[in-house]
Amino acid sequence: MLICNNLSKRYANQNRNAVDHLGLSIPSGQIFGFLGPNGAGKSTTIKMLVGLLQPDAGEISFDGLDHTKDSLQYKKQIGYVADEPAFYDKMTALEHLHFIADIYRIDAQTRTQRIASLSERLLLDNVLADPIHSYSHGMKQKLAVITALLYQPKLLILDEPMVGLDPKASFILKQLLKEYAQQGNTVFFSTHVLEVAQNLCDTLGIIKEGSLLYFGSFEELQSKGNGNDETLEQLFLELTEEGQ
Repeated sequence: MLICNNLSKRYANQNRNAVDHLGLSIPSGQIFGFLGPNGAGKSTTIKMLVGLLQPDAGEISFDGLDHTKDSLQYKKQIGYVADEPAFYDKMTALEHLHFIADIYRIDAQTRTQRIASLSERLLLDNVLADPIHSYSHGMKQKLAVITALLYQPKLLILDEPMVGLDPKASFILKQLLKEYAQQGNTVFFSTHVLEVAQNLCDTLGIIKEGSLLYFGSFEELQSKGNGNDETLEQLFLELTEEGQ
């Protein structure tokens, strides 16, 4: 289970918290969609979850591992796909994947099998020998997903993973995320594609100006709306624009 307790972060140039006393509890085996307008605090939250930013207050834990006290073991559980994946562009994709496999001490037979399976699934198997600087944004997104899944983490965190993907790649990624969660792992991803969140996620969190407005399933949110036929897009707009 991923737990965020009273999580807060403020940047020096802001007069309010970017993330304000955020509380989340996400069971294993679920796909969690993190939604909000631009500047709501989604990426700041994700950067705290993966250890790129330290919170000003609050605690984060996953399966009982504290992100501060058990920092190394906590980070070993995480696969991370950033909104703008960074690579050593002069490497080939295959060199990059072997580099990651070396870091996680994945044996030769296992890494070969996983690289072949994931790259074929995500339609990169024919271009693994190409330098990464020749890749499009969508190809880099797919390589980042393969990288994150290569060492089979228990928690997969993705920041806007559908950006730059064509419809076929988006479909494949959604299937991969479903299968990954069905194996008992946890998926946490942010997205602006509300139709994807509606159809894919077990649980949703909607954040605005750093504060959590809603946490629960789409069906539960729908039952609180004006009618049971409202889409997530309609409900999201009603919730985030209330009071403006």
